[in-house]
Parts: sequence; structure tokens; C-alpha cells
Amino acid sequence: MFQNKVAVVTGGAKGIGRAIVQAFEKEGAAVCVIDLLPNGYYVGDLADQAVLEDFAQKVLRDYGHVDYLVNNALPLMKGLDTCSYAEFDYALRVGVAAPFYLTKLFAPHFAPGGAIVNISSSRDRMSQPQTESYTAAKGGIAALTHALAVSLAGRVRVNSISPGWIDTAYTVYEGPDAVQQPAGRVGNPMDIAHMVLYLCSDKAGFITGENICIDGGMTRQMIYHNDFGWTLTCDA
Repeated sequence: MFQNKVAVVTGGAKGIGRAIVQAFEKEGAAVCVIDLLPNGYYVGDLADQAVLEDFAQKVLRDYGHVDYLVNNALPLMKGLDTCSYAEFDYALRVGVAAPFYLTKLFAPHFAPGGAIVNISSSRDRMSQPQTESYTAAKGGIAALTHALAVSLAGRVRVNSISPGWIDTAYTVYEGPDAVQQPAGRVGNPMDIAHMVLYLCSDKAGFITGENICIDGGMTRQMIYHNDFGWTLTCDA
């Protein structure tokens, strides 16, 4: 399905990113990865403007165009009590500024039928304490998605995915961890990779500007103390 296509995947060395890379490769695409971790294409910090420019130049030297851009790299997660200004700024540079700038760099070089998929999080609509840097970045990329979809209308489709609990070790959970989720299980990276490939395919040709939450239904489930088996235990 993706024979001779060129996909760029940020944060593609492990976890969800690695699953996306493997899924594209299985379908015949050439994949260009950028990650801080060792990988077979480009090692670099997405928070650095010069790195982004050098990486984009390498991709275009090697392939001349881009078909798909998947902005997956993981921002720093720290909270109000411990996150410094510099750390919060760094999270936003990795999670929002880098996807924007890579889109800008590649925009003139997308082949017809091109697509961008941004990986947000179900934290773009819900939170746990002390997660502000990550949550702000994920909310930012979700909003950036529909802005880019309008700016690139007729040229490149832009969508985002908001994963919920995805176990990158493919652990199979039983008991409450699984049963609490309407889908009956915890997610794994292929749940996200399959949707990425779908959104990049011609089958999704009428979908742009959308955010698709893949979280086993957790964000649709109302939870109140002492209702339907849910109980909150408060510390004394």
C-alpha cells in the first residue's frame, strides 16, 4: 500500500514510534527517523532548530520529497511543583514547535496525497496532577492539527491521534486494569500504528483536521464515587 512512499517519523526509535516505523516498513515505505536515541537514520534533539533544519535537508537530499510526516516525539512530563521554566519551554519545543517547524520545512516538498499525523494524547482533554508540561504540549499539538489542516487545505491532510493507556511493552493486563476500560483491555502500540497508516492512506481521503481518541473508551466513561462499583479512597 505504501510502496515507494517516504514517511518521516519523529521519536521513532522505541515505543509507539517504533511500531509506526515498522508498520510503514512492512508496507514498503522508506522511513526517515529522528530521535535522541540511536536509530538507523538520524540522531538529534528536536528542540534544536538547527537540528530540524539539518534533518529536513538530509531527508530531501536522500529522497527529494515527503509523503507522510508523523510527529510522535515524546515531550517531557513534569508538573507545577517541580517543572522549571526551561523544562516547560523544552517540552513545548519538542511537542509543539518541532511539529510546526518540520511541517513548515517539508510543506513545499509533499507529494500529492500527502498526509500529516500528529500524536497527541487523551491528556489533551483530561489530566492527572503534576503533568503540566506534557499536557500543555499535547493540547497544543491537538490544536495545531486543525490549524495546519486549514492552512494546508487541498495540499496535505492533517489529523491527530490521542492515545490513552498504551503499554509499549505489549503487556497483557487482567483484572481491574483491563476491566475498567470499556474495550476490556489496555492498548498496545499497534492500536496507534494501524490508525496512523489508515489516516495516511487514500481510504482516509475525506478526513482532515480531526483528532481521533484511541483510549479504549476511558474518556467516555462517567466515574462517580459509589456509582457502578467505583469507589474513591481518600487519604486521612
